[in-house]
Amino acid sequence: MDADLTRRQILRGTAAGVGLAVTSGLATAPAAGAAPLVGEYDVVVVGSGAAGMTAALTAAKRGLSVVVLEKAPTFGGSAARSGAGIWIPNNPVLLAAGVPDTPAKAAQYLAAVVGPDVPAARQQAFLRNGPEMIAFVLANSPLRFRWMEGYSDYYPELPGGLPNGRSIEPDQFDGNLLGAELANLNPAYLATPPGLVVFSADYKWLNLAAVNPKGAAVAATCLARGTAAALAGQKPLTMGQSLAAGLRAGLLGANVPVLLNTPLLDLNVENGAVTGVLVPGGLVRARRGVIVGSGGFEHNAAMRAQYQRQPIGTEWTVGAKENTGDGHRAGQRAGAALDLMEDAWWGPAIPIPGDPYFCLAERTLPGGLIVNQAGKRFVNEAAPYSDVVHTMYDKNPTAPDIPAWLVVDQNYRNKYLFRDTLPLLPLPDSWYAAGAVFKASSIQALGSAIGVPSAALKSTVDRFNGFAWSGVDGDFRRGASAYDHYYTDPFVLPNSCLAPLWAPPFYAFKIVPGDLGTKGGMRTDARARVLRADGSVIPGLYAAGNASAAVMGHSYAGAGSTIGPAMTFGFIAGNDV
Repeated sequence: MDADLTRRQILRGTAAGVGLAVTSGLATAPAAGAAPLVGEYDVVVVGSGAAGMTAALTAAKRGLSVVVLEKAPTFGGSAARSGAGIWIPNNPVLLAAGVPDTPAKAAQYLAAVVGPDVPAARQQAFLRNGPEMIAFVLANSPLRFRWMEGYSDYYPELPGGLPNGRSIEPDQFDGNLLGAELANLNPAYLATPPGLVVFSADYKWLNLAAVNPKGAAVAATCLARGTAAALAGQKPLTMGQSLAAGLRAGLLGANVPVLLNTPLLDLNVENGAVTGVLVPGGLVRARRGVIVGSGGFEHNAAMRAQYQRQPIGTEWTVGAKENTGDGHRAGQRAGAALDLMEDAWWGPAIPIPGDPYFCLAERTLPGGLIVNQAGKRFVNEAAPYSDVVHTMYDKNPTAPDIPAWLVVDQNYRNKYLFRDTLPLLPLPDSWYAAGAVFKASSIQALGSAIGVPSAALKSTVDRFNGFAWSGVDGDFRRGASAYDHYYTDPFVLPNSCLAPLWAPPFYAFKIVPGDLGTKGGMRTDARARVLRADGSVIPGLYAAGNASAAVMGHSYAGAGSTIGPAMTFGFIAGNDV
């Protein structure tokens, strides 16, 4: 019998005090020679997010012995908190739905989006292995997927782009299949309302339920799904909850242990090769290799200050709180080069109490505009969310826009859901108390309340209203891309992205550069092997997900450009190790 790692052995080490030091970021790994051997496997996977669990499942189905080590007291990482869009061109779910994709279109589009930032071999590895990964997950787990019809690629006008989209998402999953392990699932970022079963593709229509017949019909369908699941005795999960639970169920079926509360202290390196992982209890040896899928560094303030533009911090991210760059730092100590560390999966966020709110539909719906601290627009509000924040950082040094302000009127509030506040209902008092939202009886008074020049704000709104009446945004071309219209109101004409602001009171929501996680990490090759700065391979070390530098480079091809590549390179690593 292998010296298999047991939960009791790990916890014994943690109880000695090492674990507390790790969570504070102050731990020093024991020297390899001094660390007791507490387990030995063919493959050791660090992290139980989408990348880590896909890698573990892949390796296990090859007949290898595998363990997953997870720092958090829950499994699923940021993937479990997410909407779980998955961007994988030409995958079997898309093709079965009749999506007119081809390998040539996908390669042309990805190259146009990513540009020269990412080697062509890595792009090709993603496109070649992604469909096979989806087929593998379908065959080796209870997960099923749905096409997110209509969710456009983010740049559909580029060569090879698809206005109807390439993104898929997990289908409904019965949490009962996990048994007692369901209690260990990392909770969703935003909980689904009780009694409803909601998919990511439903979200855009639920925002319109008060003003659009299809929105009302989708809301009714969500309720019907929830009722049916309750009558069947199911515990229905969707989005990131479904993805993480389904992958975990696959690991249960493959007899792969996921050991929680088991942080990475360091990588064990012998003669230049990675041969295991040091954890609080000692050394977990890997006979064939270590796959790091430990997430980003979005909750490490020192790393964000070191690598990223100011202002930055840890309070604007919605990534899992355990993501503090442990894999990055261990990889560096082992000789790994890092890339894209200045970047993240950005998106405009409202710093409400608790978790910040990552804005998708709200900044795009007609009847709102974003202004800087001079009271002027500076961006197409409906552009891909990562682009909006890139623009914020690019322009902030000369025309301050951090924070910026999303300005809407009462007509907007009467029609559209805002986060989880229904139309017509007042926004939470805590938002006002936190300075996340302001309200005033006129545009000029609103300008005074948020500290921007009142006359300039009034002039900006008047100009914007003229564009709304004509249907053409003469400043930032809002509505020119098919993507711009995804979260908008099709009943608004002549441009569903644009509506005038006219009904008092008026509201201003503070906008800061939020993110779904960081996208910089260890440099890897087309086989997910970690590379040194000179391009040589570190034997025994692989990385995937946000612990590695993103195959998307500085851009974002479509919904699911985080999770799709994370799972794909986890799959590649699991096959290569």
